[in-house]
Amino acid sequence: MSYRRDHRSSKSALFDGLDNLEEGGLRASSSFSHDVKEHDNGKAIESLHDRVAFLKRLTGDIHDEVESHNCMLDRMGNGMDATRGIMSGTMDRFKKVFEKKSNRKMCTLVMAFVVSFLIIYYLFRMLRYVRG
Repeated sequence: MSYRRDHRSSKSALFDGLDNLEEGGLRASSSFSHDVKEHDNGKAIESLHDRVAFLKRLTGDIHDEVESHNCMLDRMGNGMDATRGIMSGTMDRFKKVFEKKSNRKMCTLVMAFVVSFLIIYYLFRMLRYVRG
């Protein structure tokens, strides 16, 4: 009889962590499910950590890009201010030149030469393109 008791006690010790059959399957012990949940939480935390690291890199890249664009826009604004100053000076000079009739005639003559030169250059270039 003692053999049967030992056999039953070893059998109950073997299946001590498992509950009875429930709906056709074995239900895991609470310590096992706790370990599984702990493992799943660890995976979820790692996934979140990867996502946060990715977002941190992405926002850093966006910040760098915004800073470079701001510098470029500042340089462009400074260039535009310089150009505005040059154009203002040029317009003042043109006004002075066109105040006198003799200067106006000279300017008209120079502009006619420049325009005729550009037309001749364009015609020769087109002839070379047609031949070649």
